[in-house]
Amino acid sequence: MNTASNPVAATAVMRGRRWLTLLSILFVGVGVSALAWWTLQPHKPAFVEYPMAVHTDMPTAIAVAPDGTVWFSIDFSDAIGVVRNGKVERLPKGSRNSEPIGLGADAAGNAWLADPPSVAIQRIAPNGEIRSFPLGTPIARLGRLAVASDGAVWFAESTAFSVTRLKDGELKRHEISMVRGAPFGVAAAADGSVWATLQAGNSLVRIAPDGTLAEFEVPTRGAAPTDIAIDASGAAWFLEFRANRIGRFKDGKFTEIDVPLERAALSGLAAAPDGAVWFGSLRGAALGRLRDGNVRMFRLPRENARPFSVAVDRSGNVWYADITGWVGMLPANEASR
Repeated sequence: MNTASNPVAATAVMRGRRWLTLLSILFVGVGVSALAWWTLQPHKPAFVEYPMAVHTDMPTAIAVAPDGTVWFSIDFSDAIGVVRNGKVERLPKGSRNSEPIGLGADAAGNAWLADPPSVAIQRIAPNGEIRSFPLGTPIARLGRLAVASDGAVWFAESTAFSVTRLKDGELKRHEISMVRGAPFGVAAAADGSVWATLQAGNSLVRIAPDGTLAEFEVPTRGAAPTDIAIDASGAAWFLEFRANRIGRFKDGKFTEIDVPLERAALSGLAAAPDGAVWFGSLRGAALGRLRDGNVRMFRLPRENARPFSVAVDRSGNVWYADITGWVGMLPANEASR
């Protein structure tokens, strides 16, 4: 097929290439799993989904502001997306996105974006006004991003082997000493500590409020921990991408729970107000919920869905960014079933 003369085919090719790039970030090396398992799901959940207005847009990271505004980054685009009042908007940001997987929202409703092409962290106000904070390095490979309760922005800066804090316009790098210490996932806890994952190092890192670093090796060798989230109790939850498990660390002890869908390609993690933990399955076209030690999978409306990031709002609605061109939400009443 000649994609140069077929815009639809060309878009599909571009999406496929970008999807493969995003999967490579997560050490993807798995095959497609059988979906016969889904026949056991007794209830078909009612999702709310918003398609992208521009057919090349790929929603990647997602974050919910305290007022309920939903922000999402868009790969292969020069805009950032927002869902408010039931409508999708595109806010131009002046530069093209590439692997924009770090995104958070602060108490004032601003979005914070890790922007590798501009080698900067960007703050986007609700009215679309943008301020850029340069990282001062020639290049940047940036992972996830989190906003702490004190307003500090923390992000994984793998090219600097650092979990970096941006506060009041100043950068403070917390460098990882181990050779394979490039961080990926970042989460801020209520006690002022910050947690990160080291994929290649197979470890978690905790940065105490005083800046002291402590490292904890994941029990399963080669698990490749990726996304991380902290629940209300202070427990650190994380994805074990290669092991197809959800991990938990608290009080010096690890717990690991298998995901029932084989080779799920886990991506995106969020702790809900009710204590549940939510995640995406790229290979299973589904969201997963871990609650009280049990995992339940919620299949998305489309077989080709690829939920790369998830977030939970204060009401318990579960939001996801689907890199095939959708932003969606599982309502709280469905999520609690």
